[in-house]
Amino acid sequence: MKAAQFTAHLRSLAATLACALAATFAVMLGGIGAAQAAATIVIVNLNAPGEGFNDPTPAAPVGGNTGTTLGAQRLIAFQRAASIWGATLDSPVTIRIGAAFVPLSCTASGAVLGSAGAAEIWTDFPNAPRANTWYPAALASKLAGADLTAPEEPHIIARFNSRLGLFPDCLPGSPFYLGLDRRANGQIDLVTVLLHEMAHGLGFQTFTDDETGELFFGIPSIWDYFLVNNRNNMPWVAMTDEQRRISAITWRGLSWNGPNVTAAVPRVLAPRSNLNIGGANAGAARGDYYVGDASFGPPVGARAVSGQLMPVVDQPNGTGLACTPLSFNNALAVRNNIALVDRGSCDFVTKARNVQAAGAIGMLVVDNVPGDVIGLSGADPSIRIPSLRITLSDGVAIKAALQQRSRTMSGVIATFGIDPTRLAGTDRQRRILMYSPSINQPGSSVSHYTTEAKPNQLMEPSINADLRHVVRPPYDLTFPLLRDIGW
Repeated sequence: MKAAQFTAHLRSLAATLACALAATFAVMLGGIGAAQAAATIVIVNLNAPGEGFNDPTPAAPVGGNTGTTLGAQRLIAFQRAASIWGATLDSPVTIRIGAAFVPLSCTASGAVLGSAGAAEIWTDFPNAPRANTWYPAALASKLAGADLTAPEEPHIIARFNSRLGLFPDCLPGSPFYLGLDRRANGQIDLVTVLLHEMAHGLGFQTFTDDETGELFFGIPSIWDYFLVNNRNNMPWVAMTDEQRRISAITWRGLSWNGPNVTAAVPRVLAPRSNLNIGGANAGAARGDYYVGDASFGPPVGARAVSGQLMPVVDQPNGTGLACTPLSFNNALAVRNNIALVDRGSCDFVTKARNVQAAGAIGMLVVDNVPGDVIGLSGADPSIRIPSLRITLSDGVAIKAALQQRSRTMSGVIATFGIDPTRLAGTDRQRRILMYSPSINQPGSSVSHYTTEAKPNQLMEPSINADLRHVVRPPYDLTFPLLRDIGW
């Protein structure tokens, strides 16, 4: 089974989180905590003594987490995430999550954060809403009204990196943030990661191969009934393997067609951000462009930000990275204008900070590799200017219009605004798009929401600094999707 990936962008580093369907698990050492609510969720400690949840390393309380050891703080963070899901779900069957912190693959610049997913999947169980259809264990047991999983086994398996940020070869200086107050300040918020991963284990994923389109043992997932090709409204369950394979790499081509999500979309998502290029010298570049929003700085709103588009040029090849304070000539060019910079060499927040210090009123980032448009990650409350991102191909077209310019004027006007006719991350029927990049990303593709949603959603394939510890409207669309599949 392909894994789903959850990517954390941290400073200029990327860390991947595989959301795998687990087939085996460690011997259980006993339940260590439960969240009592509409559903009871028990965290089952799979760690050996002295490791993971049992790590005795002293730790100072942080962000409302009162644990005094590293292991205790990890458990408290797990219990917080479990309590949020427990208060949201409804099930007569106790949901068991087998969890452990263990060493996972890392480097100084990237790491596997962890993995989580359903430990079993079921079909044709008592009271199954659809015959010949895969359901994850926790949901199947809820629908059956009885626990289908052996009592000594978990419904969900979760493993997370015990070395993250604590060693020179594993994202040094960037450990999991164990506070409960969402003040991660550039670290990786563990409660957010747990909420995301628990959702995968509860059923926020297909068991159909997202790379080949092949059904698992020839049987569709409940997910496949609601995933549709928005070009022809054909659901995944009705497609051939080849049709599913192609649809999974059709950018903006897959939508979720579930009634609960679609009803909630207008309450949760904001209008789509838009870049308009105009002005006397715009030429062939004139028009509207799809953009990726920034997780830092003010969001693009109804009051448009407009100005001369001026490129930063600080590299011998004519590109502008803006990774250091701008030179006199570059500062003169961008002052009171919108700065055009290139992706690369440093994080997006550093670029924004430097062009803002030079007096720019906005920043437009051009990607440095081919691909689909995605957002700008990072966090810095001092950023006061809006930032957007465009694809490499769009950047090439716009740069062509900037060839004839003076030191302070280009005759090309960039306007950061919104398209009031479209909600961010939706198709023309206002159904939320799923993540289907044109190059398949095993584990990330299909089983996540689009990265174009605004505000950012928990179940995008990336951790964003503005995520709340919530899973339902008016902030988030995770629970409506779980309701669609049967929760």
